[in-house]
Amino acid sequence: MTKVVLDTHLYIDWINRGLHESFLTGPGYVRHLCAVVVMELRTGAHRRAGRTAVDRLVRSYESAGRLVAPTGRVFDRAGSALRQLRLAGRDVRSAAFVNDVLIALTAREIGATVVTRNVRDFAAIRAVESFALEQP
Repeated sequence: MTKVVLDTHLYIDWINRGLHESFLTGPGYVRHLCAVVVMELRTGAHRRAGRTAVDRLVRSYESAGRLVAPTGRVFDRAGSALRQLRLAGRDVRSAAFVNDVLIALTAREIGATVVTRNVRDFAAIRAVESFALEQP
């Protein structure tokens, strides 16, 4: 079984259009939900149905003991990674990009693969911090 952390866009695609179901519900994966993804999902949940879907998602991961949050060590490494990326010419001021760094490093800390459609940003992060990355 492959341990994975799914990026926010996969949950949004699944909730809104039923996409990526094999990653969200199929066999072969032990899924972990990153608290940073929860924050992003809640930010975008404008309607009651969306908020209810996020509530259910969080409850299921919490009850399974698979809701993970960035540790102090992750924040420390994230600061170093963002500095390196900035020095390499990358604009690191976007909250979404900072969140992606936190998701990637949290996944690495628990030995999980990040699954994302946003390969461009995560590949840039991987240039300064190694972690497993997969595209749906």
